[in-house]
Amino acid sequence: MPPNMTKALPLLVLPFLLGATADTLRFVLPVACSLGRDCAIQNYVDTDASAAASDFRCGGRTYDKHDGIDFRLRSEAEMTRGVAVLAAANGTVVRMRDGVTDISVKQAGRAAPANIMCGNGVVIEHGGGVETQYCHMAKDSILVQPGQRVSAGTPIGRVGLSGNTEYPHLHFTVREGGKAIDPFAYGAKPGQCGGGRSLWAALAGVDAYRAGEVLNAGFATGPVSMALVQRYGSMPVPRPTRDAPALVAFVQAIGLEGGDVQRLTVTAPDGSVIGDNRVQPLDRDKAQWVIFAGRKRPPAGWASGRYSAHYTVVRAGKVAIGDSFSLQL
Repeated sequence: MPPNMTKALPLLVLPFLLGATADTLRFVLPVACSLGRDCAIQNYVDTDASAAASDFRCGGRTYDKHDGIDFRLRSEAEMTRGVAVLAAANGTVVRMRDGVTDISVKQAGRAAPANIMCGNGVVIEHGGGVETQYCHMAKDSILVQPGQRVSAGTPIGRVGLSGNTEYPHLHFTVREGGKAIDPFAYGAKPGQCGGGRSLWAALAGVDAYRAGEVLNAGFATGPVSMALVQRYGSMPVPRPTRDAPALVAFVQAIGLEGGDVQRLTVTAPDGSVIGDNRVQPLDRDKAQWVIFAGRKRPPAGWASGRYSAHYTVVRAGKVAIGDSFSLQL
């Protein structure tokens, strides 16, 4: 989400930072999570200067004027358990803010965070005009103060839900000379797909661009809403049992494109299909989507055994996203 840090403190530049530039810096992942397993990139930097939007691969995983990378947790439950935000490189803290409540703008209203879009956040100066900004951190979680020197990987707080956001994530921005740059495509020419070079250190998964992916998948005891999945992720409460009133498989996917066709099927232990949901082709790109399929409990209850679900997204005639998962009853 677009950040806005108010009450900025004077910029501090220490001698040990003066030799650094974006060209020589290498960033570590600023969140203590594993991409593709317990977190995901929701949005990339918008590299299109027009009113349109395009990520560094000329894909749609961004929106107009988005100036950073959104590292998203799978659920608010994960946020509550606590996921650390880390300094992406050696530097000095120059600004911070704490005390902003963790609440989705869908509950607080869009006008609520008007002057605190970034929510709780930190800005770190790395020298040579390079700085990184960390937004939407958890209330009362900030661990650093202006003037404090930090090393790459130092915990500076936790991922939260403060400021202008609908879900727990870290908005991470890199600036050089006051202008936002893309750490995935440093030096890329305007409109160049996959150009430039990465400023990320050699960390598994950081450079693995995904045109779309499954964020959460699991089984529930009834119809599933976006709010339910965003709260509990893949583990809704209560967990299905053989006495459950219904058995429903669900998937929350991100990065869907216009024209995508989603399908979710559920099969019983004997191989019979108990749920089949095929969504009509999407009319436009969707940042996220929840699909579910299943059936009410039969009179004799649910048979023991393994129930399997299979999810696919067909894009331009090919499977672009797929996932299979199961439940033992």
